[in-house]
Amino acid sequence: MDRAAVARLGAVASASLCALVAGVVLAQYIFTLKRRTGRKTKIIEMIITDFDMTLSRFSFEGKRCPTCHNVIDNCKLVSDECRKKLLQLKEKYYAIEVDPALTVEEKYPYMVEWYTKSHGLLVEQALPKAKLKEVVAESDVMLKEGYENFFDKLQQHSIPVFIFSAGIGDVLEEIIRQAGVYYPNVRVVSNFMDFDDNGVLKGFKGELIHVFNKHDGALKNTEYFNQLKDNSNIILLGDSQGDLRMADGVANVEHILKIGYLNDRVDELLEKYMDCYDIVLVKDESLDVANSILQKIL
Repeated sequence: MDRAAVARLGAVASASLCALVAGVVLAQYIFTLKRRTGRKTKIIEMIITDFDMTLSRFSFEGKRCPTCHNVIDNCKLVSDECRKKLLQLKEKYYAIEVDPALTVEEKYPYMVEWYTKSHGLLVEQALPKAKLKEVVAESDVMLKEGYENFFDKLQQHSIPVFIFSAGIGDVLEEIIRQAGVYYPNVRVVSNFMDFDDNGVLKGFKGELIHVFNKHDGALKNTEYFNQLKDNSNIILLGDSQGDLRMADGVANVEHILKIGYLNDRVDELLEKYMDCYDIVLVKDESLDVANSILQKIL
């Protein structure tokens, strides 16, 4: 969106206020476009969103919720020794991921190291595909409050939902499948497991996706974006600086409303998030703002 018209709203803003300002700003742009061109343009034509800590919860009742990787890391199929090594990797590399003193370029190689080492450890565990459903069901992973309304409304209005995740795609898909919201309009791009003929994990498919190379992945999905009839008006949801470029592969983009969840290290990162996202939601475990906007413009 035009930066001059952006609504930057902080932690004290209510969901209704965020939705009112952002929804009006977005609608104003699209209605102006309609009048000027005569096009029958939808107010919103696509959702592009991260998953971990964006659609899923960061915490619940003071306890951290697992990411897609953590669902596997914490399951009973992983040995204590492996779990200890995975935790050590997380403690080392997560601090780098959220370090405000480092640039994205400086963080990039460390993220590759983290994901490569973690995936290697998981492969050593010879995880069975047949247990994946049970692993997800027994985990503490939770989707944000209001997820049913979010997915249901987008399905009802045939709005494509593109979930772009640096997590584990098999886990992600099972989470939304068990939640009953894996609708035909949802497409997932993530790190998918590769199983052998016996259904045992032997590696991961394709090129690695981590939090800071989603730009590359977005460009590779240009063909998918081009298949969509309309994609000029987008709502993007993320929780990191790397998520800001998830729409880079979309052609003919005219307006993007960027909603950012700031879940951790608020004092250190708030200013950067306010500079990058149109709306910043601080420690918000709901989809109320997105749902309120959708309610006003669909």
